[in-house]
Amino acid sequence: MDQPTAPVPPPGCPAHNSGARVPLHGPEFAADPQAYYSYLRHYGPTAPVELAPGVEATLVTDYATALQLLQDSGSFRKDARRWRHFNEGKISPDSPVAPVLAYRPNCMFSDGAEHLRLRQAVTDSMARIDTRKLSHSTEQVSNYLISQFASRGSADLLGDYAKQLPLFVFNELFGCPPDIGDRVVYGITGMFDGINPARAMEVLFGAVGELVALKRVKPGEDVTSWLMEHQAALTDEEMVHQLALLLVGGNEPLRNLIGNTLHRLLTHDAYANQGGLIDEAIDDTLWENPPMQNLAPHYPAADMEFAGQQLQAGDLLLVSFAAANTGPALTAARQAGSNRAHLAWSAGPHACPSKDPARQITVTALENLLNKLPDVELAVPEESLTWRPGPFNRGLIALPARFTAVTERKPAPEARTEAARPEQPQPGTRAERSGVWSQFLNWLTR
Repeated sequence: MDQPTAPVPPPGCPAHNSGARVPLHGPEFAADPQAYYSYLRHYGPTAPVELAPGVEATLVTDYATALQLLQDSGSFRKDARRWRHFNEGKISPDSPVAPVLAYRPNCMFSDGAEHLRLRQAVTDSMARIDTRKLSHSTEQVSNYLISQFASRGSADLLGDYAKQLPLFVFNELFGCPPDIGDRVVYGITGMFDGINPARAMEVLFGAVGELVALKRVKPGEDVTSWLMEHQAALTDEEMVHQLALLLVGGNEPLRNLIGNTLHRLLTHDAYANQGGLIDEAIDDTLWENPPMQNLAPHYPAADMEFAGQQLQAGDLLLVSFAAANTGPALTAARQAGSNRAHLAWSAGPHACPSKDPARQITVTALENLLNKLPDVELAVPEESLTWRPGPFNRGLIALPARFTAVTERKPAPEARTEAARPEQPQPGTRAERSGVWSQFLNWLTR
């Protein structure tokens, strides 16, 4: 009888060398992460990985084990000041993963009573969003972005649409006036696109600080003002960090969710020429190609055994939403049960507080785009598409598409014909205070 063969690491994986950790970075991982997850499963429910050169972590790849971790706030903590390797100086503060994993005083990195206080303020404020107004705002932003490329008959649906739309919608939700909104857009774009990220973070936090100061004097019907009015009585510093978390943490996953679902709609025949399948495509994307594939950092509160592994207090554990969602044991359960039992929004006390608005924005954005461009199709072979590298996100670099050119009734501003692709301002110049958010507001009032 043939003996089962041992799993073979994916091509290019340093795990071919005995004892090496499996890297979740580089073009090979970005091109086919599922091959890596399939290999990682042979370690058991958890596996040794490398997030960036020299940054070690334990990755949870099993669905049930992931739920156990996410729901056990007694054994595992979120406060990144517990990160043992960072405290020992093994992780450089300028590591590429530090902006995502390093401690900040927000609800994502807090535990216990402090987490409950900050989290309640966030969830209560987000719950006040008017769903009808949100759909209307999203449709307005969608119309504007489509007007920038509709007459061309072609577009990059990532750069021209999925990347821009969440930034605009969130500026509206959080009550950003033009000058502050432009700097928020610049800051978030720079952070994730690697355009002078240190300066981008400085601009973003400066802009959010100004927004807080403005709303202290002149509150409005927006998430910023509601957060400020909450009984948790957040300080200005707490306000800045919760808002930055919501703006950054809301934009990046939403960008990827819109883009990944568009990719699915354009590359899977099951969705072709059939109405009413956008919700199904979103659910399938969240299961099989979630916008954040590995995240939810946790740290053991004490030395312990977990899922057969010995862990030290302060070791870094991450949950692989993508691996947990696609484990072999889940196939039958997914078909028989809820199509929304995936972990794409995480789970437990730190589950995403913006999942309902995010889904609504995605549905509206996709419906409006497909209604206006009903014959949109991929403009290049699917195999030529490139995915963004990195351990956390799952998103394309570009999604070239073509369609029958149309003319919008409401023209775009004459001053800029490609507002969805602004020139990046030089640090310290006035250009940081003029950009795409102002262009959208100008278009809206024409």
